[in-house]
Amino acid sequence: MKRVLLLVGLLPLLVSPAFAIDLSQPNVQSFIDRMVDVHGFDEAELRSTLAQAERNEKILEAISRPAERTLNWGEYRDIFITRERIVAGADFWRENAKTLTDIAGRSGVPEEILVGIIGVETYYGRITGGYRVIDALSTLAFHYPPRSRFFTKELEQYLLLVREEGIDAAEPTGSYAGAMGRPQFMPSSFRAYAIDSTGDGKRDIWENWADVAGSVANYFNANGWRTGEPVADQATLGSAWTKPEPRPENTLKAKDTIGGLSKQGVVFSTDLDAEEKASLLTYEGHDGIEHWVGYRNFFVITRYNRSAMYALAVYQLGEEVAREVRKDAT
Repeated sequence: MKRVLLLVGLLPLLVSPAFAIDLSQPNVQSFIDRMVDVHGFDEAELRSTLAQAERNEKILEAISRPAERTLNWGEYRDIFITRERIVAGADFWRENAKTLTDIAGRSGVPEEILVGIIGVETYYGRITGGYRVIDALSTLAFHYPPRSRFFTKELEQYLLLVREEGIDAAEPTGSYAGAMGRPQFMPSSFRAYAIDSTGDGKRDIWENWADVAGSVANYFNANGWRTGEPVADQATLGSAWTKPEPRPENTLKAKDTIGGLSKQGVVFSTDLDAEEKASLLTYEGHDGIEHWVGYRNFFVITRYNRSAMYALAVYQLGEEVAREVRKDAT
């Protein structure tokens, strides 16, 4: 999912300088004109909606310092792979076992990945963000030039979403980037991937765990998840490795093959075929450099959040929670 979803952006909003969006700004007026011309919005109603939006300086501060750019892997991991979060994840799994099993069975996306995503994104629904979505998207669309184009599109998708779903545009809250609900979907992702798992006619990613888990699974399926295949394996560099020592980078695409990595001297174990795509991943942990090999499913996770640290955190949290659930069952 093309968005930044970080703990710092999900903290409750405290004191935040806010100013009404200036509807006379050229970029705001251009946006209004487009919504009227392309999507048939009533201009007066749209202006009334946008008049409720506020430019929030805390949002601008938060997006300028995302955790993936300021933390190494060891520090990032400490946020998400904690004993408390693992235990909470096991409790969540047990409480929603039937829902998770049903959705995993239908979708092929395993329970531990669903739990890992929800656990990293919102601590199993505990931390869903304290910014109004309309404020976040309007602030970033109209007052953050580096990503104005992206957030203008998301604001467009949001206004379409609230019209389609019959939601008051001023009510939903989320992250500083406008990600919503328990799975932290951006508006475009909601419209594309959110599903009604319960058949009640609503796509409720705020309160309905079946819709949340079903929507996450649907996102993964749409982005190429392969049922039964691994995500990643830890690796070492063997004596055949002759290249310079790899350094941590945000790898978002499989650049090699399993066989190719083995020939280069990367030592790891997998049952996947040698021609399957894979990539060497390098992280800076507390105890030094870590090497992993990411497979196709690893890079599907990075489609949810374009961060290799995020994908490994989701994978590791899910695995730890699964171990906790199995331990308690014996």
